[in-house]
Amino acid sequence: MNIDVILGLQWGDEGKGKIVDYLADRYDVVARFQGGPNAGHTLVFDGKKYVLHTIPSGVFRENLINLIGNGVVIDPITFERELKNLDAADVDYAERLFLSQKAHLILPTHRLLDAANEAAKGKSKIGSTLRGIGPTYMDRTGRNGLRVGDINRPDFKERYERLKQKHLAILTSLPNVDFDLEGEEKKWFASMEALRAIPQVNSEYFVNNCIKYGKRILAEGAQGSMLDVDFGTYPYVTSSNTVTAGVCIGLGVSPDKIGEVIGITKAYCTRVGGGPFPTELFDEMGELLRKEGHEFGATTGRPRRCGWIDLPQLKYTIMLNGVTQLVVTKIDVLNIFKELKVATSYVIDGEATEEVPYELPNEMDLEFTNYPGWEQSLEGATCFEELPQAAREYVDALEAALGVPITMVSTGPDRKELITRTSVR
Repeated sequence: MNIDVILGLQWGDEGKGKIVDYLADRYDVVARFQGGPNAGHTLVFDGKKYVLHTIPSGVFRENLINLIGNGVVIDPITFERELKNLDAADVDYAERLFLSQKAHLILPTHRLLDAANEAAKGKSKIGSTLRGIGPTYMDRTGRNGLRVGDINRPDFKERYERLKQKHLAILTSLPNVDFDLEGEEKKWFASMEALRAIPQVNSEYFVNNCIKYGKRILAEGAQGSMLDVDFGTYPYVTSSNTVTAGVCIGLGVSPDKIGEVIGITKAYCTRVGGGPFPTELFDEMGELLRKEGHEFGATTGRPRRCGWIDLPQLKYTIMLNGVTQLVVTKIDVLNIFKELKVATSYVIDGEATEEVPYELPNEMDLEFTNYPGWEQSLEGATCFEELPQAAREYVDALEAALGVPITMVSTGPDRKELITRTSVR
């Protein structure tokens, strides 16, 4: 039995949480393989909205196992808050939620470093969420980090103090920022009890034994492929590998265990923070997309930059990820538009290309194809044939251009507002 993968193909916020939740009952295990509390996976059902930052989106499905893999970085304070929210929603996660012992911990001084580093950049800020993600991954690769398994060591506080002192030494060369370190430390150590209450596992053995005994596993990514530390719009990226290859490192499985790769794209495009965004709209159209799509970050609340869908960018991430099927989300946001645009080529030095360059310029010329809008609500549509003709033609055009079957189309935020065209497996 192979691991199926679900991940975002743009700059994040594609609606992965809803799709994971919808698919979860076809699986036995949902596993997060990278990222941290900078991710915000939003789910809406029974008229209520839930946002998850660290815990896999399969937690709302009864009897489903949820694993936080070794590639994830964990802020115990945020994690405890998520658990309390699940308790308030009467979600029984006991014996269904597991933590990798090898997952790294975000310390309060990681968050302080993040804020100070961003302040030092001035106008060159990369748009960090200031959650301490980058500094934590730096300590991971620098072999200084603390991991979940370390909280059981008798010298845990001494290890914490050594790492803290290292951070404080670095901070002497950075701008001062407003941060209550003492207060955050108290909350951090208090949250250890919640962390200790979750079973810890050798996640690589856990996952491979699940595969061995025929369990169906869905690997859940965070952020989007264009934020991958190697293949995204560097340096305006996250600090982990958000593409399919990250599953192997973030869960401890071999490449031959990867099965279906389900890529998620919005029917348009958004981005949070700094960095190039070829199709960004700076006019009333961009503001209208933001308003209609409620485009504000689930984690930060920051307004998202909005633009038309970008085919060269999508072809690039489809290639990187080995995508076998596509999901198009938030198509209902386009209901009010008379005309839709699809970017088909970049124009660089006077030449049209579909290749994403080494460094995307902040401004560039684009070639577009226009499509008629449908100018009506999609509410009540339960199958693809019930969508307006213009909506069907838009989806069919995307499918033909991208060369990958579109198997699902999301027509609204609720878990029920999803049209399936073919089975996922």
